[in-house]
Formats: sequence, C-alpha cells, structure tokens
Amino acid sequence: MDAVNRLAGGEVMQKIISLFQRNYDGDRLVRNEIVPGAEWVVAGEGVATRKWDGTCAMIRDGKLFKRHDVKQGKVPPDGWEQAQDPDPVSGHWPGWLAVGDGPEDRWFREAFINGGIYPVGPDGTYELLGPKVQGNPEDFSIHILLRHGVHPLPDAPRTFDALRNYLATANIEGIVWHHEDGRMVKIKAKDFGLKRVK
Repeated sequence: MDAVNRLAGGEVMQKIISLFQRNYDGDRLVRNEIVPGAEWVVAGEGVATRKWDGTCAMIRDGKLFKRHDVKQGKVPPDGWEQAQDPDPVSGHWPGWLAVGDGPEDRWFREAFINGGIYPVGPDGTYELLGPKVQGNPEDFSIHILLRHGVHPLPDAPRTFDALRNYLATANIEGIVWHHEDGRMVKIKAKDFGLKRVK
C-alpha cells in the first residue's frame, strides 16, 4: 500500500527519512552512513522519483490542506492536524491545516483551480509549485499542484558518491524512493552542500 492509499484510508503522511546520516554537530551535511530504516534503498528496492522544490499540500475528500510545522515551544493553530510526533532533533512538529480564504493561501487556491490544466483530485500529497513559491526554482509560469511520486528517475544511483555526482548535474532538488509497502526515503542536493545548476 503506497502513501497515497494510506492517506485515502485515513492516515496522514509522516515526514520522510533521509538516506544518509547528517553531521548535526558540524557542517550539517550528510556523510556516507545509512540512516536506520533506509537500507532497502541501497539494496536496490523501491522506485526513485523526482523531489520537487515547492511547498507540500494534501488533498483529502476533495479538500485542500497545506503542510504546517509547529516550531518547538509553540502552540498549534486552531484546526491543525498532527502528522507525526515532534522531531527529536529539531523539535518541529509536522501537521496539516485546511487551506483557507485568506491572502496567505492565495497560491494554494490558484493551483487548485489550475487543476484543470495539471490534473489534481485523487486523495494524496502534492507539491505546490509556481512563480510565488520558494523563489520558483522549478520555473513554472503558473501555480500548480504536482502529485508526489509520479515522476520516476530510472537512472538515479543509490550509493553516496554516485548520488553526489548525479545531483551535482541533474538540476533537481533531490530524489524520493518509494517502496511498494509505502515506506519512503529522500536525499536532496543541498544535503551534500550542492546548489542547483541553472
């Protein structure tokens, strides 16, 4: 059962673990050591897909939600739904908020309307992308929602050095591997200290 089906079944998506351990006490970059629970990626299991650089959203029962992380020591806003327990390192507490009518949610609403161009609708998670999102590194001319996990990268490697080299020239934010049982693992170019190629 994949993450989208789990969402449709009433569960909420949790934060995806990284493939490699991070140097939290130093440069905060990754090192050639696998995160426990991610071993299946280097064993050749799962499908590599493109990680887009935008903002996470979710569609559930035809309603649109945005990802909202509660910072350590803060109180969740009204209507917030917990996605998982607080992160033990950063203290951030991931969850979801329904997209509202205010100006802060304008680009989410616009992308939902643009679903006639870039189809949306099935329950699951999406990436909000467009001119007013994260500086638009993906270079979209309108605001859209792209469904997670549907842009495969069949040539993506799975070892530390090969991934660093691949991401140095691929001009993508990163990779998310999807296991058939719903587990996911990610790696980003910036985890290696790399910047996007333009």
